[in-house]
Amino acid sequence: MARKGAKRHLKRFAAPTQWYISRKTYKWAIRPRPGPHSMKTSIPLLYVVRDYLHYARTAREARRILNEGKILVDGIPRKDYKFPVGIMDVISIPETGEQYRILPNRIGRLVLHPIADKEGNVKPVRINNKRMVRGGNLQLNLHDGSNHLIKLGSITDEAKERFPTAATILVKIPEKEIIEVLPFEVGAYVFVTQGKNVARKGKIVEVRGFPMGWPDVVTIEDENGELFDTLKDYAFVVGKEKPKISLP
Repeated sequence: MARKGAKRHLKRFAAPTQWYISRKTYKWAIRPRPGPHSMKTSIPLLYVVRDYLHYARTAREARRILNEGKILVDGIPRKDYKFPVGIMDVISIPETGEQYRILPNRIGRLVLHPIADKEGNVKPVRINNKRMVRGGNLQLNLHDGSNHLIKLGSITDEAKERFPTAATILVKIPEKEIIEVLPFEVGAYVFVTQGKNVARKGKIVEVRGFPMGWPDVVTIEDENGELFDTLKDYAFVVGKEKPKISLP
């Protein structure tokens, strides 16, 4: 049963500009189901199958493919055509051997970036927040809506510093085992996920904090030696000296 007051429909002209879909062909668009990503940072899975991969000509054909469990998101078959897939999610099609990572391009549209087999079981997730939970354990709240529980028994200052906010953890999917922690610090390699510098990448040169609740600003040096600024919330750490994943 739908929550009272929740919107169930979405007109195509009102759909996020991040989606690569035709705006004039039909009146209505698919509203993604509430899930791991926000509507502006994700795409309904049906559009991935039909409009991005072109595996189907109609929504009915796309839903049939999904119902057969042929499309994996982060290593898990997803059959809900409204399921939102977002930034850093891995799309796998075992029958064809294709694998893609969801990333924004330079105009902010979400695209499928082809990746190699060795990358298909690795996903970077950003730590948006963390808190202590029952049992003296540490819960990491991640950018894709998931949580990761660090079972420490008794939290120490050293343990807390291992997982700082804004850092990235590389996890093995679908097991979600932590492979490596990439701290947010000067020298870290970042990929910009939003803003006017979206999809640019480079090393952090400086992080500037401001009083009165203003967001922190990060100065980044790209591969050509050019400096640019972006908000700290838009800078996604993907490596230390160089990226741990392939980027467009």
